[in-house]
Amino acid sequence: MESTSPKPTVSQLEQWMVQGKVSEIYQLFGSLPRHAQTLMLEVQRDKHIEFLTKGLKQLGPSFCVLDANRPWLCYWILHSIALLGESVDCDLEDNAIDFLSRCQMPHLATTYAAVNSLITLGGDRALSSINRLDKLRTFLLRMKDPSGGFRMHDAGEIDVRACYTAISVASVLNIMDNELVQNVGNYILSCQTYEGGIAGEPGSEAHGGYTFCGLATMILINEADRLDLLSLIDWVAFRQGVECGFQGRANKLVDGCYSFWQGGVFALVQRLSPIIGEQLRSSDIGDGEHTTGRREAVAAYDLSEGESGSAGSPCQGKLSDIGFSFLKKPAELGPLFHSIALQQYILLCSQVQEGGFKDKPGKYRDYYHTCYCLSGLSVCQHSWSKDANSPPLPRAVFGPYSNLLEPVHPLFNIVLDQYNEAYEFFSGS
Repeated sequence: MESTSPKPTVSQLEQWMVQGKVSEIYQLFGSLPRHAQTLMLEVQRDKHIEFLTKGLKQLGPSFCVLDANRPWLCYWILHSIALLGESVDCDLEDNAIDFLSRCQMPHLATTYAAVNSLITLGGDRALSSINRLDKLRTFLLRMKDPSGGFRMHDAGEIDVRACYTAISVASVLNIMDNELVQNVGNYILSCQTYEGGIAGEPGSEAHGGYTFCGLATMILINEADRLDLLSLIDWVAFRQGVECGFQGRANKLVDGCYSFWQGGVFALVQRLSPIIGEQLRSSDIGDGEHTTGRREAVAAYDLSEGESGSAGSPCQGKLSDIGFSFLKKPAELGPLFHSIALQQYILLCSQVQEGGFKDKPGKYRDYYHTCYCLSGLSVCQHSWSKDANSPPLPRAVFGPYSNLLEPVHPLFNIVLDQYNEAYEFFSGS
């Protein structure tokens, strides 16, 4: 009897199609002369700024379905402009501040977006427009659930994204305290899956966005040592696929936005080496051949006696200072992902030469993917720098060095200079 091959699934067909499109792009790139390759690899700054500024001024009627996400559109656009080292003019800045101050129907996700937008704009007017000690803190406490998690809005869903947006806002605005963080760590811990990543809620599948949110939250509340970081790193590392970009979940297609959601996890992990070393030493290493890498890792992470102040150790100061002190720790690890390959995917497969970035070949540009592709590109470029204030080595930047973007604070995804200004502004009150 003649044997028949099993029929490919829809997922397989989609994966092969994407791989084919990416392969064509890489083959075309490889066949071009050097000067043409350089042109393909350039960050199209002027075109991106034109695309972003136009969106900040006016959006077409097709965006009406995103009306509730308008604070997010502000953040995606303003943050992208800041990453490119530019700023908006005074009129656009005034309009953005005025608009964000009028947003009603509070929601944790759009609160995070609005706060990050105002910090990105910077200056006394933008920062002082946030009513943080009265209305905002009261809202955060109202969203707090007895489980330890947060609801996204009144009677809304409880998930890891809500925890992150609440804790991130509380931290960056210097209003975080024990009441807000009580049992948050227990909730996040209940969402780490057998895969190693973190799900949106207990019992769900591990997901790149939630893994970033969960890890960042645990760092900000000083409980990162409670997570199984070894399995988390394994899970995220295997999300970088043959296309060189990241997928969000196992057996899913590559997506440019995960350049930050997954790449940002590694930016956080780089400063958690004391915790990782301790977990390696505490794990059952065994004697098998497959454990050689783990034994070598233990040696690499081994800390000298008497070292203190490691990430995850009991916080000696205010909870709100953790975000600031986190970047004071040296990045003792190099990037645990292929940062050059990811930059290649972003620049060749996600960048639109006319301006903006897209999910993958065959998709259209949008402000969300522009924001997170640029954020991921920044993370890649700065991933080899041990000091947050040190400029990257030329070898860390794929393409011309003029591609270099502004560094971000990886816990908040805010350009570092703007974060530092906000920290100084809010730390005195």
